[in-house]
Amino acid sequence: AHAIPGDGIISGLKEIGLPLNRGLLLLAEMSSKGNLATGAYTEATIEMAKRHKDFVIGFISGTKYNSCEELIVMTPGVSLDNSNDDLGQQYKQPRNVIENGSDIIIVGRGIYGKGKDPVVEAQRYKNAGWEAYLEKLEN
Repeated sequence: AHAIPGDGIISGLKEIGLPLNRGLLLLAEMSSKGNLATGAYTEATIEMAKRHKDFVIGFISGTKYNSCEELIVMTPGVSLDNSNDDLGQQYKQPRNVIENGSDIIIVGRGIYGKGKDPVVEAQRYKNAGWEAYLEKLEN
């Protein structure tokens, strides 16, 4: 969920999700050029997560937040082949997002883009992410 509506959206989702043993990911940052999920919005989202630790399990973000180390970070905008596209997407390499503390990389067009073999591409990203993770553990 995005945090624009404030704590109320989290409380409402919690009423339904918590009894079902579900957790919530909050959208803290985005990878598109010119997006508004930065600065004060991101800080407010982090504070909301802290207030709802019983339900919020992590963030969609490019950054691991020191004050929320226990929460999962999933990072979109990951590409092995591109740094940007015509739609304003700004891509990062799997290695970079793992180094920045991401727990999970999110890949879309890099796997399902025009003319791509999704099985082959998914394996490439799996390998790149795993290698980056192992390197991070060694350092």
